[in-house]
Amino acid sequence: MKKKKKIVVIGGGTGSFVVLSGLRKYPVSLTAIVSVTDSGGSTGRLRTEFGFLPVGDMRQCLAALKAENGDDYIRKILLYRFSKGKGLKGHNLGNLILTALTDLTNSEPRAVEIAARIFRLEGKIFPVTTSNIQLKATYEDGKTIIGEHEIDEPKHQGGKKIIKLSTKPKAKIYLKAKKAIQEADLIILGPGDLYTSILPNLVIEGTKKAIQNSKAKIIYIVNLMTRYGQTPNFTAQDHIKEIEKHLGRKLNLVLLNTGKIPDKVLNLYKQEKGFPVKDDLKNNNNFKLIRKDFLAPAIKMKSKGDVLQRSYLRHSPDKLAKAITSLL
Repeated sequence: MKKKKKIVVIGGGTGSFVVLSGLRKYPVSLTAIVSVTDSGGSTGRLRTEFGFLPVGDMRQCLAALKAENGDDYIRKILLYRFSKGKGLKGHNLGNLILTALTDLTNSEPRAVEIAARIFRLEGKIFPVTTSNIQLKATYEDGKTIIGEHEIDEPKHQGGKKIIKLSTKPKAKIYLKAKKAIQEADLIILGPGDLYTSILPNLVIEGTKKAIQNSKAKIIYIVNLMTRYGQTPNFTAQDHIKEIEKHLGRKLNLVLLNTGKIPDKVLNLYKQEKGFPVKDDLKNNNNFKLIRKDFLAPAIKMKSKGDVLQRSYLRHSPDKLAKAITSLL
C-alpha cells in the first residue's frame, strides 16, 4: 500500500480552512498547525472569560476537515454563529463546544482531539503552542501594539509598516506540532493575514528551527488582497520577503492568483483601503512560481452577529488542492 504524503498546513482562520477543505478530498495525511493569538469577536470574549487558548481558528480547521458524507450539519454546527440572544449574540457554536471540552479536560489540545473523534474528522489539529500569549507588533514609527485584534483592526492611523512581531510572553512550540513539521513532506503557508495568521506561528520559539530541520518542500500561497492595518501597499514580493525572513530558509513553491477580481468586490475592499496584491515577481526566482486563476466563484459575506472585519474574497479550495497535489 502506497504511503500517504504528509502535508502540514500552518496558519489560522479562513486561510487554513480553505486549504484544508480542498485537500481533505485527496489521499493525503493532513495536519493543521494553528496560531493561538486571536483576541477578537467570540473567541476573544471566551478567552477573556475562561482564560483558555483562543479556539476560533482551531474550530475552523475542525469544520474544514469534516468529510463529506451527505450530511453537512456537522460542519454547519461548527460554523454556526448566533445572531440573537442575550449573551449568545456573536458567539460561534463551535467555539462554545471547544470551550466546554477544554473546561472538562483542562487541556486545549486534548479538547481538539476529542472533538475530532466526536465529529469523525480526517486529519490532526495542533495549536502551535500551549502557552497563553498575546501578539505584539512594533511599527516603523516606534509605536507598539499588543493584541491581535488591535493589530488587525488598529485604532491608530493605519498604513504603517510593522517592523517586528513577537509574543508576550515568549512561548515554545507544542511538541506534537514540532514533530509534525519535522516529519512533513510538504509544508503550506497561507493564504491568510500575514501578521496575524501566518507569522504568529513562525515567531514561536522552535517553529523556525523545526522548519529548517525538515526535509519538506515549502509552499506559500500569496494573499489576494492587501490589508490596511497590516500590509498597506504590499506586493507579492513584499509578502515573500517577510515570510522568508521569518523562516530563515527559501521557499520552494509559490502560488499566485491571476483570476480577475470583480469590480463589485474591488469596491467593497476599497472602502477598507484594501487592494489586489500586485504581481511583481519575475520568472527567474529561486522558487517555482505557479500563476493560475485560484479565485473562488462567489463573494463571501459575513454571517449575522459577526462583528469582525472579514474578507469578501477567497481562494477556491478545489483549485488550490488540484495545484498542490499535482506537485506531490
